[in-house]
Amino acid sequence: MLQGLIRFCVLVYKMASATLRRRLHHGDVDGRKYERYDATDSETLSEPLLRSSSDSKDAYNEELTLEDIWEEERKRQQVHWTLIFSQLIAQWAQWIAKVVFGSGSLFGKFLSLSHIGSGGRHLPPPLSMLQEERLRNIKRRIEIPFDGSRMEHQDALRQLWRLAYPQRELPPLKSELWKEMGWQGTDPSTDFRGGGYISLENLIFFAKTYPEAFHRLLHKQDGTRAEWEYPFAVAGINISFMLAQMLDLQSGKPSTLAGIKFLEFLEKDEMAFDKLYCVAFQMMDAQWLAKRASYMEFNDVLKSTRAQLEHELALEDVSSIKDLLAFKLLSK
Repeated sequence: MLQGLIRFCVLVYKMASATLRRRLHHGDVDGRKYERYDATDSETLSEPLLRSSSDSKDAYNEELTLEDIWEEERKRQQVHWTLIFSQLIAQWAQWIAKVVFGSGSLFGKFLSLSHIGSGGRHLPPPLSMLQEERLRNIKRRIEIPFDGSRMEHQDALRQLWRLAYPQRELPPLKSELWKEMGWQGTDPSTDFRGGGYISLENLIFFAKTYPEAFHRLLHKQDGTRAEWEYPFAVAGINISFMLAQMLDLQSGKPSTLAGIKFLEFLEKDEMAFDKLYCVAFQMMDAQWLAKRASYMEFNDVLKSTRAQLEHELALEDVSSIKDLLAFKLLSK
């Protein structure tokens, strides 16, 4: 495409130069007008200036002098017009490039979306200092494993219980009651595995920021539910892990399409990961209901959730988390 554009510009320049040599054929020297016509594409003068019918030696010498003067004038004019045409061609090239390759053009959109669904890597854009700082913070959070012996982590589990069941008594950290929240055993600390401490932070953020949606999903209040439902808390841990993979947060700098879009969200909102987690959880529950899934199909539902989320993040009109369809379900 670019080579074709260059050839086009060169052709325009040659045509303009030829036309110019045909038109710039009048000169005025010492108050007298002389005419010169060049119909060729040659860069040198091939025809003498028109002169009087006299063939005297003086007339011939005079014409030679006028020829030299006109030659200098012609060169000056050629340089002048060449500069003008060069500037015009440069402006045309910039304009065409903006039309063809600009982010708002159809061709530009096609290029930007050419790898959607291919799972390929993309060149990440340069990050602002704010994005760099927030990305480092998320990476630090992801790397923290859950440690049941740490008081801070124990307190976070207790906080989650109070948010989930504000009217009930807080049970011991090892109790059958934790299964009601969707932990697989009596000790929640054994369920975190690859989810890490950030998955517990995500659940707490969900409960505090969107309490109505949190309780709807916790108590399975939407739609017709399966006899064997997904465990709420463990599902939340899996969603945290899925998001970290999808957004390519384990790498030096996200290079997946979803990861690059997430960097845009991150510049606007420090809690973008936590909010996207809430959207993903709501989206997963909607997928669960649409598929009429049961416990053994949870992994398939999670894969479908990831695919839908990646698709929505690739849309041109999605510029913030609020533009995602599932976000509206959080506020209903």
